[in-house]
Amino acid sequence: MVDVVRVRLDLSYDGAGFAGWARQRGLRTVQGEVEDALRVVTRAGEGAAYELTVAGRTDAGVHARGQVAHVDLPVGVWEEHGEHLVRRLAGRLPQDVRVWGVAEAPPHFDARFSAVWRRYSYRVSDHPGGVDPLQRGHVLWHNWPLDVAAMNEASARLLGEHDFAAFCKRRRGDANATTIRALRELRWERRSDGVVEGTVRADAFCHNMVRSLVGALLFVGDGHRPPEWPARVLAAGVRDSAVHVVRPHGLTLEEVGYPPEGELERRNREARRVRTLAGDAPA
Repeated sequence: MVDVVRVRLDLSYDGAGFAGWARQRGLRTVQGEVEDALRVVTRAGEGAAYELTVAGRTDAGVHARGQVAHVDLPVGVWEEHGEHLVRRLAGRLPQDVRVWGVAEAPPHFDARFSAVWRRYSYRVSDHPGGVDPLQRGHVLWHNWPLDVAAMNEASARLLGEHDFAAFCKRRRGDANATTIRALRELRWERRSDGVVEGTVRADAFCHNMVRSLVGALLFVGDGHRPPEWPARVLAAGVRDSAVHVVRPHGLTLEEVGYPPEGELERRNREARRVRTLAGDAPA
């Protein structure tokens, strides 16, 4: 068995040209581009498989500024290429994905299971003229004036640990996955340029959760629903046809948080447990 070194990669990408993070046959993905580049710059032999594990599997069209992944490299490969990997990957990768940092990970580090929170931003313009052409790939146009105070009032009612089944789309083949999540931060502010920016932070997110929450809160912001409506949808626990999944290009994964090194092993165990809400019996 070949000895390996676990390596952490910090990266960013413009999601417009990708069919999401995860490798898919016949489609261009972030994982595929980075894994292929790693094999080329390390001169890996035929059939070598460098499989990345990522903190957050972003969907097609979603961007990332603070994505984190890990890969297990043979010791010899790491010793030969480690200090040169950032520069060599920059010369191989397409311009819409960049690796900013490569470092040996501490013991028990897992990009996915060690993470304690992920933070996303969603950006919307309600200007009657539309979106600044220089920001059109990262800002959604909403053709109704938005009341940020009403959106924040509605957002506050969603904080805490809940079953977010009403705002999640179950992934195919993952019917038994829990939709319980701890939403730690959800707030909106209007920037000086007029763009309305939402910040969403949770321990993890289920499929389409952020974009569904944003869709519901935009309905509150433009006056189509009262501030208490998203919380009623959450409590009902089922998908509401009035909750629209907004387009992906306004969404960016900004940052992933990890505990101190001494707590990584415990966090890995916690993250793998089947979650239940307080008072619920484990399945």
